[in-house]
Parts: sequence; C-alpha cells; structure tokens
Amino acid sequence: MKYLIVGLGNIGSEYELTRHNIGFLTLDRLAEKQAIRFDSSRLAFKSDFKFKGRHIHLIKPTTYMNLSGKAVNYWMKELKIPKENVLVIVDDIALPFGKLRMRAKGSAAGHNGLKNIEELTGGNNYPRLKFGIGDNFHSGKQVDYVLSNFDQGDLAELPIKMDKAIEMILSFCSIGIERTMNQFND
Repeated sequence: MKYLIVGLGNIGSEYELTRHNIGFLTLDRLAEKQAIRFDSSRLAFKSDFKFKGRHIHLIKPTTYMNLSGKAVNYWMKELKIPKENVLVIVDDIALPFGKLRMRAKGSAAGHNGLKNIEELTGGNNYPRLKFGIGDNFHSGKQVDYVLSNFDQGDLAELPIKMDKAIEMILSFCSIGIERTMNQFND
C-alpha cells in the first residue's frame, strides 16, 4: 500500500524555522530518523521509505505555500495514490503550540495552502495533521506571526512535539486514520 505525506511550508532559508514551515520541519525530522534524504524532483523535494510493508512517499512542495495543491495533485496522480492515503501536515493558529490533531477532512480555515489543495484535488475530503502554532499575535498581524521564527521556548520543545507528529504519521500509514485519531487526538 502506498501513502503520500505532504509537509507544507515555504522554500528558502529565510522561512526555514518559521511557524508556517512546521510541515517541512516535521518531514525533515522524519527523514533524519529514517536515514533518508530529500531530492529535488518535479514541484517538490521528495523522498520515500518502507514501513511495516507500506511504501511511504514524502513531499515538501517547492511551489510556495499558496500553490501547494499543484504539487499534491501532481504526485497523487504520478504515484497513483488515492486521496484517503494522502496526509497533509499543516500549521494551525487555532490550536495551542504543540497541540496535534488529525482529521479525515475539514475546512481550510483561511489557510491558503489548504485552499489551494482543495481547489486542485477536488474538495476538502483528504486527511490532515494540524500542528498547533498558537495565536500569540495582535489583530491584523497573523501573516507576520506565521512567517516569524519560533521563539526559543517553543524551539526547545519542538523536537518532542515533532516526534509525536511522526508517531501519528506512521500510525496513520499502518493502522489507519480512525484508530490513529482515537489513539492520539485529545
């Protein structure tokens, strides 16, 4: 069975440790744990590995956040992976920092990366893992906040939170979304 795990983020060193890049950061950590590396490919940095008989493909779109759907749609078709086997890792300001929540489908909630994936894959019925980044910003400053670097306290906790996200990703691929949500969602 094949899975496509999509980490959302923006390419470029200026975005590397920003809150909006939590999808990229999580997949980088997963790749490190699996001793694999990303290669530049069509519309994304791509890697893959096997886990419990599953073939897991990882992509970090190189299209910038707002056009992530282009890469997701291309790789779903190229690898012949059904939507229910796609998992998108995305930052979420509605969740406190480090809170993780998996959903089988849902609204884009104003997230431009998710909006673009919905437009290009035909709806919001795809699994996603929301990674809470908190909402510690003043009115009108949301863009500045998501594009700013994690503060030192959050950076120190990030590896633990990303490791839990990785557990959830591997669980999704091995026991399915329902059991994973029951086990991990609060």
